[in-house]
Amino acid sequence: MKVSTGEAEAAPVLTGQARKVLIVVENLPVPFDRRVWSEATTLKANGYEVSVICPTGKGFEERYEVIDGIYIYRHKLPLDARGALGYLREYSSALFHEARLALKIKRKHGFDVVHGCNPPDLIFLIALLFRPFGTRFLFDHHDICPELFEAKFGKRGLLYSVTRFFERLTFACATVSIATNESYRDIAIKRGKMAPEDVFVVRSGPKIEKLELRPPKEDLKKGFKYLVGYVGVIGAQEGLDLLIDATEHLVKTMGRTDIHFGVVGGGPELPIIQEDVKNRGLEPYFTFTGRAPDDLLLDMLNTADVCVNPDRYTVMNDLSTMNKILEYMTLKKPIVQFDLKEGRVSAGEASLYAEQNNTTDFAVKIVELLEDPEKRSSMGEIGRKRILDMYSWTHSMPVLLSAYDRLYQKMGRG
Repeated sequence: MKVSTGEAEAAPVLTGQARKVLIVVENLPVPFDRRVWSEATTLKANGYEVSVICPTGKGFEERYEVIDGIYIYRHKLPLDARGALGYLREYSSALFHEARLALKIKRKHGFDVVHGCNPPDLIFLIALLFRPFGTRFLFDHHDICPELFEAKFGKRGLLYSVTRFFERLTFACATVSIATNESYRDIAIKRGKMAPEDVFVVRSGPKIEKLELRPPKEDLKKGFKYLVGYVGVIGAQEGLDLLIDATEHLVKTMGRTDIHFGVVGGGPELPIIQEDVKNRGLEPYFTFTGRAPDDLLLDMLNTADVCVNPDRYTVMNDLSTMNKILEYMTLKKPIVQFDLKEGRVSAGEASLYAEQNNTTDFAVKIVELLEDPEKRSSMGEIGRKRILDMYSWTHSMPVLLSAYDRLYQKMGRG
């Protein structure tokens, strides 16, 4: 067992019966999942007892540890799933381990709320196991799973209908739901049939103190004049293939051999992306770190002249808030991204917007920013101010606590 200390908000003393929460997240380990960790530490700092079930991951292999007073139970999952059978295996394994660990946590620590973080929209099944004992379900809506399925597989069909069915059951079982943005809130109300007063927008705002402004490290540019930064999971829907297309246009059509790309992050598509870069003869222009420690991430982004979000246009991406954008803004980085609804909501004038999925325009926008240092500086300041004024975790904390107050009120413990 490991016990570490960290910064936390001052905790008021709750009167009456202690509030105990079990957070279940399937797709990322904790505390690597920044949103979930921010939620967990905020609840703990405000007098809640918090346990977490999550998968293991690189750097987070211990099956049980206590960090900042939060009990973390981890389980193994099959390797990154591909295809229907792969996902069936992953979800079945996850549900088994989540149920097993939830029973253990119920006996050892207790909980009266299951806080389920999708994907997938199956975690409500864990909450149902304990509903006869008064436990209630709070749905933390990270991804719109039907649209995520469509983005990954490029079609709808029977399995898409299954995802819509489980999404509906998830909302039906939730006493309260929290959404990452207004688009997701609309889905919860219109498609999920939830009462508006039971849906709260808790944005995945960054903790300012965790994203440190640092001097650039010129060696990360690998001898190039400019560095373009990217951070994020590398999956089928993240658009790294579009970034490679844009890079090829920069190098082979525009003759820009002075730009290097630093890509921080891992994921199931990383080997495919690296092979594509090699096949196109673009290896000198890319550094792939894989999943990296925070120090390397911060050094790479602080050194970058421009940061990019190449998420292709899909309904999923159009309606989703990307954490990378908020992290770029926190570090005063001007952004190039495709023109997506929630991307504009987040970044405003801190970003240039290329025509949807148009990699030539994306390349042109990168050059436009690189050649205008004053514009880069101005956009960076705009982004930082938007974080401080609207989107940092400080603004999300009171909404999260209000959502929990609403939940306990509906449980008769308000």
